[in-house]
Amino acid sequence: MSEVVTGDAVVVEVRVAQLPSRAVALVIDLAVQVTVLILAFVVMEAFAIVTDEALYAAVSIVLLVLVMVGYPAIFETLSRGRSLGKLALGLRVVGDDGSPERFRQALFRALAGVVEFWLFYGAPALFSALVSKRGKRLGDIFAGTIVISERAAPDRSHLIRMPPPLASWAATLELSQLPQGVADAARQYLMRFHELSPMVQHEMGNRIAAQVAAAVSPAPPGGVPPHAYLSAVLSERRRREEVRLARMNGLSRPAQQHFAAPANPYAQQQPVMHVPAPVAPERPAEPTPGGFAPPR
Repeated sequence: MSEVVTGDAVVVEVRVAQLPSRAVALVIDLAVQVTVLILAFVVMEAFAIVTDEALYAAVSIVLLVLVMVGYPAIFETLSRGRSLGKLALGLRVVGDDGSPERFRQALFRALAGVVEFWLFYGAPALFSALVSKRGKRLGDIFAGTIVISERAAPDRSHLIRMPPPLASWAATLELSQLPQGVADAARQYLMRFHELSPMVQHEMGNRIAAQVAAAVSPAPPGGVPPHAYLSAVLSERRRREEVRLARMNGLSRPAQQHFAAPANPYAQQQPVMHVPAPVAPERPAEPTPGGFAPPR
């Protein structure tokens, strides 16, 4: 996974395409281009469409430019970052900020592709992708783009659900400063929550919740246990990512709305979610088995 910062200063997780899938997509695109060129020249020879040698050379050059540069540039622009090969492998080209690929970017990638693949047989692209953290080839570096995979790896993150009593609070969260490593640790903790002993659940939950609370605001309501707090934060983070990706892909799916939960809906199922009345004078709270207190 990688992070992109949008023009609205929103951090969005994207899954950078792996080198093998990009190589297969490239082979498909090159096969299409070579097939089109062969068919075009066969038709020209069979029907004697061009008889003058100079004109034949000019038409050949035009065909080469259209197939080598025009095909990837125009196709990716019209399909919002997809060629036939990328479409088959579930890949898409987007800007460094997660925005859809523009014609200028597609043109730069296509021109660089002529040098990378047709002249040097992919060696510059391979070397650049190996040394780049985001797997960028030279065309991506010049154009300011990355190739992402839209086929998410199977995981159990969908099992992390928003606790209804925290939904309206979670909608107000500022999540841009949450480090990816901390979010991954919280996700792994929630995935293994029922496999841990009660003592480990409590100690690990409080430690990870404290790390999350140091980067996320506002603080949770009083009496919220660590696992509920982390579930709310990650669920809201995933919801915002899904909304952002839907907008980036041109989908018209409305954002999920948060509504205020009814008073104490989990009174019998989760009594620990009860928010105690404030006491005076106020003093620093300490983590207890009944709830998570963020650092002050």
